[in-house]
Amino acid sequence: MKWINKLERKYGRYGIRNLMQFIVLGNALIFLLMQMDPRIPSLLAMHPALVMQGEVWRLISFIFIPPTTSLFFAFFVLYFYYMVGTGLEHEWGTFKFNVFYLAGILGTVIASFITGSVANAVYINMALFLGFARIYPDYQILLMLILPIKVKYLAWLNWGIIGFNLIFGTFPVKIMSLVPVALYLLFFGGELSTDVKRQRQIQQNRKRFFSEIEKAKKNQKRE
Repeated sequence: MKWINKLERKYGRYGIRNLMQFIVLGNALIFLLMQMDPRIPSLLAMHPALVMQGEVWRLISFIFIPPTTSLFFAFFVLYFYYMVGTGLEHEWGTFKFNVFYLAGILGTVIASFITGSVANAVYINMALFLGFARIYPDYQILLMLILPIKVKYLAWLNWGIIGFNLIFGTFPVKIMSLVPVALYLLFFGGELSTDVKRQRQIQQNRKRFFSEIEKAKKNQKRE
């Protein structure tokens, strides 16, 4: 992540602290407004054609659309994403987390324009969760408030959903599903490459070790 470190040295002072807090509060406010006018989400969603007609606020406003219309689930989902976002900011620092979220917004907007489809923050939130699971794989949550489960298992489920979408989804779904994949590779690609090299080295060391044992056994038999 050398490129981010360079950007941070130049522009780190412009980072927005507690960004996820503002996003979650925005979602909560829109949820309340939806109770008075259910059409609110349609005025905020990322819609390429309407953006081209001058409704440029949609380039940002789509991140404030609540993930559900249920008060019960909205509370827990927003709290969960607040926890995920603050966890990433704590691990990465403000600037890097800002860049991650901004890249998610940009990726979603580009995907929306490519497909011509309406978009919201679903795939950004998915990317947030996958990033959180990468850093805190053994963190436990209560699924349905009852079943304790480690986030790494839920991450595998999310990867399965992404894989299914990429294989069987419609063209817009396939393109949108690439957003969390691209973000994950952008921010964790270096670590993944290092992990692969480490595993190869371990396998080579094992082969060399057992090869030496076999040679020693053969030498003993000859003696």
